[in-house]
Amino acid sequence: MSVITSLSIVALSLIGLLHFYWALGGKFAVKQAIPTKNGIPLIKPGKIATVSVGMALFGFALIAYMLYFYDLSFSPYHDYVVTSGWVLSGVFTLRAIGECNTVGLFKKIKSSEFAYYDTRLYTPFALTMGIVFAVLAYRVG
Repeated sequence: MSVITSLSIVALSLIGLLHFYWALGGKFAVKQAIPTKNGIPLIKPGKIATVSVGMALFGFALIAYMLYFYDLSFSPYHDYVVTSGWVLSGVFTLRAIGECNTVGLFKKIKSSEFAYYDTRLYTPFALTMGIVFAVLAYRVG
């Protein structure tokens, strides 16, 4: 489990760094990361929102680290960290299921560039993170 947790921490951190890159004006993979309908972006995230997501992803990586590598036995943060793990499991699982229109397992729009990557990369990643956080929270809880 340590390898899976380590890979999860690295992946969440790299995705967090990618969000900081985008907030600074980077263009790599932006078109693949924003859902579209008829070629029109459905969201236009600003710099503050993008940085906030990047910071949240680093926080998620920290929760994963604490759930596996940090001894929470006598920590005053035990309940907070375990609850956070369960909440993150739910959040990632809900992201994988999607909102039935543009993202997730049951999306209706399947012909966009975003949909291509969502099917092959984003949704499987979200489902994997949902499972990883559930296992980590269960293990510590």
